[in-house]
Amino acid sequence: MSAAPQPWEKSYPANVRWDAPIETTTLQALLDRAVASYGERPALEYRGRRIAYGELGDLAARAAAGLIGLGIGRGDAVALYLPNTPYHPIAFFGSLRTGASVVHLSPLDGERDLIYKLKDSGARTLITTNLFHLLPVALKLMTEGCVDRVIVGDDRDWEETPTPPEPFTEGDKAVSFGRLMAEAKVPERWPEVTRDDIALLQYTGATTGLPKAAILTHGNITASVSSYCTWVAGQRPPGAASPDRVIMVLPLFHIYGLSSVMLRHLASGNELMLRPRFDVEQVLHDIEVGRATSFPGVPTMWIALVNYPGIEKRDLSSLRVIASGGAPLPVEIAERVQRLTGLALPSGWGMTEIAPAGISPPLESTGKPGTIGMPLPGITVQVVSLDDPHKVLGANEVGELRIKGANVMQGYWNKPKETAAAFADGFFLTGDIGYFDEDGYFFLVDRKKEMIISGGFNVYPVKVEYAIYEHPDVEEALVIGIPDPYRGEAAKAFVKLKEGAPELTLEALREFLADKLGRHELPAALEIRASLPRTSAGKFSKTALIESERRKHMQEKANA
Repeated sequence: MSAAPQPWEKSYPANVRWDAPIETTTLQALLDRAVASYGERPALEYRGRRIAYGELGDLAARAAAGLIGLGIGRGDAVALYLPNTPYHPIAFFGSLRTGASVVHLSPLDGERDLIYKLKDSGARTLITTNLFHLLPVALKLMTEGCVDRVIVGDDRDWEETPTPPEPFTEGDKAVSFGRLMAEAKVPERWPEVTRDDIALLQYTGATTGLPKAAILTHGNITASVSSYCTWVAGQRPPGAASPDRVIMVLPLFHIYGLSSVMLRHLASGNELMLRPRFDVEQVLHDIEVGRATSFPGVPTMWIALVNYPGIEKRDLSSLRVIASGGAPLPVEIAERVQRLTGLALPSGWGMTEIAPAGISPPLESTGKPGTIGMPLPGITVQVVSLDDPHKVLGANEVGELRIKGANVMQGYWNKPKETAAAFADGFFLTGDIGYFDEDGYFFLVDRKKEMIISGGFNVYPVKVEYAIYEHPDVEEALVIGIPDPYRGEAAKAFVKLKEGAPELTLEALREFLADKLGRHELPAALEIRASLPRTSAGKFSKTALIESERRKHMQEKANA
């Protein structure tokens, strides 16, 4: 660490040190320690069944033994095509104990993306379940030669399910996960795995082109977990009630749900309430009846919650800690959540490439609306010029964020040119635009690739979205750049109105925003939609809107 104080250290929570030692180990060591420390404590709850830490450790070990029996080990990649069920952590830890790496496939991926990720990663074994029509897709991938075998976890193993599972018959290449574990013989000695071994090939969403896989080692991911644990532990009052019951609806195939929630809470001995899908009424049931103490979500979940009919009459008193991540959180939504719960809603920042520990606000309110907080322990963040990634800027100067820490990826899988372009002076260039103030608090302005240049002026879509959210009739909003014959580019707003709201015109919206934005920032177009597109992780998807507008523009040119 640098001997010179970092600008954020003076604002750090009293019992947290930015230069605290960060532990890097292996993920099986993380689980083994949790099992030894919390053996009989519940680790998972799914469909009313609770699985203790000791049982989770045993199931993961038997999964590893079964995979080893199939010949899987160091140098192999295992693809997980799973929603949030106990099969995910079992398969995740089981695969890693063999020395193999894990590749996450999204249940919402199209077949083209699935085929690309399997081929690019080299994964020849796929683990899935018979929920949500995943099984037919997985078997089709096997039939077409994309994988050598499919291992199927039967959801009926976890009690009766409201969604009837797909029928499943074992074959030469389709294997029952339950039988594989039941018949496995645990070896006397496990394969050697080190902190420098690849644990995860995690594909990132791409605005253009094909997705890239971030290479994350055991050390990268456990460093991220260590940063989170150090940050949170120092802010809990002495004697604070523990353990937490955490609503785990964030998808485990996404890095936010995986590291920031599942791994961090397992390392701390908390209980994860696994939920395969986000449903507001289910979340409220988990809070009111299940007495959940923690709900981490993405902005779309919080937007749905605060706009849910009758939400102000629901009992949210069991909640102790809430959080938002994955995308910028509108200030208006954070304020409404705080009025409902009495709790601050911290919204941090991270990326797949940093596993994803980066910047986080203190657990209590900062009094700085819109901040994403300060770098977590062991992590250095700098702001550099948009034109020169080697030129470091000072307080209140807007530029690109770059980051360094033990949690930063090794590079992009099979993409040496992209890897070289992503680093400068040992720092990862994030592509996010922001600044820090005199107290060391960071503020996110926008994505570098999503910035709109209108008439020579920089327009940041997130800033425009935040202003639109202040309109009392707006439920959701997204802003992208569209071609403009005069300015080159201009902002277009896509808006979902609250139920029963009157029609909103572009002229009325611009008038509402006139005292909140500069003239160059005002939307030049408005489209009202019944819903806005989302990614497989539940975040808003600007990619879909950009592609839709591109096709529309091309058609208009062809008809001209």
